[in-house]
Amino acid sequence: MPLTGIRVLDLTRIISGPYCTMILADLGAEVIKIEAPGEGDPVRHQGVVRDGLSWYFANYNRNKKSVTLDLYTAQGKEVLADLIASSHVLVDNYRPGVLQKMGFGDERLKALRPDLVRCSITGFGPSGPYRDRPAFDFIAQAMSGFMSLNGGEDDPPMRVGPPISDLVAGVNAALGVVASLLRRERTGQGDTLDVSLLGSMVGLLSFHASNFFASGSVPSRTGNDHGLVAPYGLFATADGQVAIAPSNDAMYQKFIDALGLPMLREHPDFETNAKRMRNRPALKALIEERTRQHDSAYWITRLNQYGVPCGPVLSLKEVFEDPHVQSQQLAMDVPHGAHGPVRMLDLPIRFEQACRGSPRAAPALGADTEEVLKQLGKTVPDIEALRSQGVI
Repeated sequence: MPLTGIRVLDLTRIISGPYCTMILADLGAEVIKIEAPGEGDPVRHQGVVRDGLSWYFANYNRNKKSVTLDLYTAQGKEVLADLIASSHVLVDNYRPGVLQKMGFGDERLKALRPDLVRCSITGFGPSGPYRDRPAFDFIAQAMSGFMSLNGGEDDPPMRVGPPISDLVAGVNAALGVVASLLRRERTGQGDTLDVSLLGSMVGLLSFHASNFFASGSVPSRTGNDHGLVAPYGLFATADGQVAIAPSNDAMYQKFIDALGLPMLREHPDFETNAKRMRNRPALKALIEERTRQHDSAYWITRLNQYGVPCGPVLSLKEVFEDPHVQSQQLAMDVPHGAHGPVRMLDLPIRFEQACRGSPRAAPALGADTEEVLKQLGKTVPDIEALRSQGVI
């Protein structure tokens, strides 16, 4: 795999950091996850827990090793220093300044490993008036403007269901780590990179931000309608709704041909996209008068025949029963010993040349502590002393 031979020291918990290191582990890196003795990552106890195993935790922490280490003790910090010296990458999602207070500021890290790639994921970034505030996905969605764009025009701002700021920050962090490793390969130099939940969400504002920069006008919420194109959205059929996305004038012409409504082509209220945007409710009413005459399956088949992007609105049950989703192998079953197979989302990246082995189960708390400490040169008496003192 692309990152085989890279060791990542994982000082993260909850979602954003573990998602970053999950990606790195899936790409072949050896990821050593540091957890507090007796407690571990809080996600071990969240979500649906079956027979003592959180499937939520299992998804985000596969392919990793778990080492328990009390970082509040001098002995624990000594072990951490040894781990940093033997690692290529350090990922944390502490608040700014926490590693510095622990005695692992930039100067110490460079002394331990001059070519270390250090990635820090925070809520608001390492500087600025909000740097010390706590943050979670919901707060990042609210403060980034993202929530203000989600929902219907007359509805209150609405969050996106999945924890999108955590996930996007995790992807950005993994991308930054991989880019820094490539630079390190070329120059021999490490780097320090920062990724924030807020910044990751602002980075997703897309054309909404571009239009605001150009016009100074704050965009309104448009629900399932598009902010730039009409018609576009959900349309009622005889048995439900279909998502239809004719995203330009050429696609619109194909759409009205598929509908069998040639009169829309010359209608003065709909002849340009600007006019269709202004008269969107009237246009949608005319389209739905036609789409209600057949069921969703009919329209999905017909519109695809005309090259018009469309699809059903699926529940999660329907998504994972869908034959195309199954053909893409977007979910996988990972054996977890006595817990049996655990179904989880797979990394949606496929390589032609890289050889990916079977995924490994998320580790039990501290399962790899002894193995990793022996790699650092600790003897069995050393390890037993650390255990008796509660360091591991």
